[in-house]
Amino acid sequence: MASSIHASLSAFNLSGQNPTRRLSFPHQICVVSQNNISNLKASKPLRLDAKCARVMASRSVSQASRAATTEDVLEWVKQDKRRMLHVVYRVGDLERTIKFYTECLGMKLLRKRDIPEERYTNAFLGYGPEDAQFVIELTYNYGVDAYDIGNGFGHFGIAVDDVEKTVDLIRAKGGKITREPGPVKGGSTIIAFIEDPDGYKFELLQRASSPEPLCQLMLRVGDLNRSIEFYEKAFGMELLRTRDNPEQKYTIAMLGYGPEDTSAVLELTYNYGVTEYDKGNGYAQIAIGTDDVYRTAEAIKLVGGKITREPGPLPGINTKITACLDPDGWKTVFVDNVDFVKELE
Repeated sequence: MASSIHASLSAFNLSGQNPTRRLSFPHQICVVSQNNISNLKASKPLRLDAKCARVMASRSVSQASRAATTEDVLEWVKQDKRRMLHVVYRVGDLERTIKFYTECLGMKLLRKRDIPEERYTNAFLGYGPEDAQFVIELTYNYGVDAYDIGNGFGHFGIAVDDVEKTVDLIRAKGGKITREPGPVKGGSTIIAFIEDPDGYKFELLQRASSPEPLCQLMLRVGDLNRSIEFYEKAFGMELLRTRDNPEQKYTIAMLGYGPEDTSAVLELTYNYGVTEYDKGNGYAQIAIGTDDVYRTAEAIKLVGGKITREPGPLPGINTKITACLDPDGWKTVFVDNVDFVKELE
């Protein structure tokens, strides 16, 4: 294949004594003879030799291939079968928390597992089976009775049939009410806020017969547009809506894999002028299902995400996972869908 370069005299030092000049290309050197330099003086195009032409052509094909690969991977992310599986956080008294969630919030204890060699115990709670609904994974580390929640974690959202009745029950059980029932500012939805025994906040939202009662996870971020772009491209989430509240100086964005009224969603909050938050050591991560953890990791890398655990099977149980951080440092673990179902069995 023939190629040509048009160049001005200022691109070369023609005053030296060397009979040749060299034009550098990646991994190759193309030699320009004195005759070709004369051609340059006459403003005639310089013909590359066949070897350099092949290098340039190969480089163009490689760039086009990388662009196509990026597009293919990000398109695959949109088609991947993903859903939010569970949220993981640490508590100081596992039995106390289980009692509060089951008696006050109406959750069910789905399963427990103790890992004595690692000195921790997990408890999974929710409103339905793990293979169909978003649930909570509590972690109790032996001997640790308190955690710092920080100011970056926001709250969990729970849809209930009657907020006032739920608040009355929680109050009767000694729970802490931080916002009495009433309509949300600027809207008609009845809400209330409570705290669990460890200080984690829950927003109660009045919805009739919600198919996904554990419906929200709110985290604070330092750059909302940056976060939206990351979660759309790397995670394949859909931006469901945004709402700006200039009087309270914050903006929220709701993202997820389905509508808010039928699916668990991620609520990102940007407070005007705040770019960093203290994450504490209580909240851990969310887990999301995927058909391919390897391609998931590839997509995250392509959009600048940080992989904290390369894709592959977990020792002992062989469930394939990969883990990453978003632009604010919030952690997410992606879990192979088939392996996850096998693990539950």
